[in-house]
Amino acid sequence: MNYKSLQGHSAIFTANIIFGLGVPVTKLLLDDWVTPMGYMASRSVGAAVIFWLISCFLPKEKIERRDLMTIIVCGLLGFVISQTLTAWALDYTTPVYYSLIAALTPIAVMLMAALFINERITGKGVIGVALGIGGALLMLFMGWQGGGTGKNDLLGIILTILSLLTWAVYLIATRKVSQKYSPVAQMKWIFLVSALVTVPWAFITEPTQTLYSPAWAWSGVMEMAFIIVFATVLGYFMIPYAMKRLQATTVSIYTNLQPVVASLIAIAIGQDLLTWDKPVAAVMVLLGAYIVTMRSGKH
Repeated sequence: MNYKSLQGHSAIFTANIIFGLGVPVTKLLLDDWVTPMGYMASRSVGAAVIFWLISCFLPKEKIERRDLMTIIVCGLLGFVISQTLTAWALDYTTPVYYSLIAALTPIAVMLMAALFINERITGKGVIGVALGIGGALLMLFMGWQGGGTGKNDLLGIILTILSLLTWAVYLIATRKVSQKYSPVAQMKWIFLVSALVTVPWAFITEPTQTLYSPAWAWSGVMEMAFIIVFATVLGYFMIPYAMKRLQATTVSIYTNLQPVVASLIAIAIGQDLLTWDKPVAAVMVLLGAYIVTMRSGKH
């Protein structure tokens, strides 16, 4: 492994540890302090301000008009749509179910690559997909039976799957522009446009946010600060940084860290219970993702 690859692996490893921690923290925010759209608006504005401030101290980087449109459109898909679906999902289901579905990212990337760029799916890929989908179906069945601890696990899991698919398309669609421009150059535009979309939406549909009322508390402020500074700015900085050095499928395999971190924290702080289906689904999903990634790594 050369130094450039090592930088990429280190960045995406750190990003997914942060994202894993961000899942139970997001659940805390949604339970106590903000609505899903209030959460999205806060992330967008905070990240936009930070990235534009950082860009003031860096050399100016000119982005071609066509690439800027790609960055903006894909950013709306990969952040506004995907992360709004995530916020809604976590409002309905538990961090463990959410993070286990998120571990299907390598499978979703492979399927989207086959659909959009005609990448061939091998026999091993089919096995990996079957295992991953089997794990997802187990979680869907448990949600339908009311076996989970969320207020509507079935709906939450479906929203998570939709979030996952939009994120997979984002990873594939931004692969080329990620090679050409710095992470800050990309992220400052993504979050500026995201703020312009989410702030009016949040103000019109959900104007009351406990975090921004007289009932606020420092615990809520610290939780939101973690989401903005670490799970948004640092995490989204590291994704294009890693994609500049690694293949999209390699980047996606690190998503498997998220359910491990998120599940351990969520169960430890009482957000979820360890039931029989979760470790079974975890084995199926993670094994399926591993098979898909190993298959992709040979190309």
